[in-house]
Amino acid sequence: MVTTNTTKNINEFEDKSLLIVDDDNPFRERLARAMEKKGFNVSQAEGVKKGIHCVKIQKPAFAVVDLRLGDGNGLEVVKEIQNSNSRSRVVMLTGYGNIPTAVAAIKEGAIDYLAKPADADDVERALLANPNEKAAPPENPMSADRVKWEHIHRVFELCNRNVSETARRLKMHRRTLQRILSKRSPK
Repeated sequence: MVTTNTTKNINEFEDKSLLIVDDDNPFRERLARAMEKKGFNVSQAEGVKKGIHCVKIQKPAFAVVDLRLGDGNGLEVVKEIQNSNSRSRVVMLTGYGNIPTAVAAIKEGAIDYLAKPADADDVERALLANPNEKAAPPENPMSADRVKWEHIHRVFELCNRNVSETARRLKMHRRTLQRILSKRSPK
C-alpha cells in the first residue's frame, strides 16, 4: 500500500480504539480482524443499543458504523459518538448509498461515507485521511452495473419484495425487473 501525504499512520495516534457497529456478523468479524492487524484496538457491536452502550463505556477514537441496523439507524450511534468524543473519526458504511443519507451522516459528524462492500484498506484510508484535504478516490469502486443492481435491489427490499410495486416505482416493465432480479450481482 502506498501512503500519500493525505493519510496518517495509525501509530501516530495515541488512542487506537475502533468501534465497528454492523449487523452483518461475518462482514463485521472479517473487518475487525483486518483492522486489528492494521494496529487498531477493535471492539464490536451488532446494533444501535449495543453500539451506544459501547460508546458510553469506551468513547472510541475511531468508528465504522453501518447506516441500517436491525434495531434502528446507525446515525443514532454517530450522534452518541460525537456527543461523547467530538474528535472521534467516524466512517458510515452502507449497502444503500444515496445523497440524502450521505449528507445526514456528514451533518451528524461522520468524516466519510463508504458503500458496501468496502474492504479494510478503504476503511483504513477513510479513517486516517487528513480531514482538511480532499479524500483520494477508492481503489476499487463499484462498477456502474453494480451500482444499478444495488439500487434496484434496495428498492425491491423497501417494497417488501413486491415485484409489481418495485417495477412501478422504478418505471420499468415487470418482466424486465424479474430478469434483473434473477441474475447474480455484477462485479
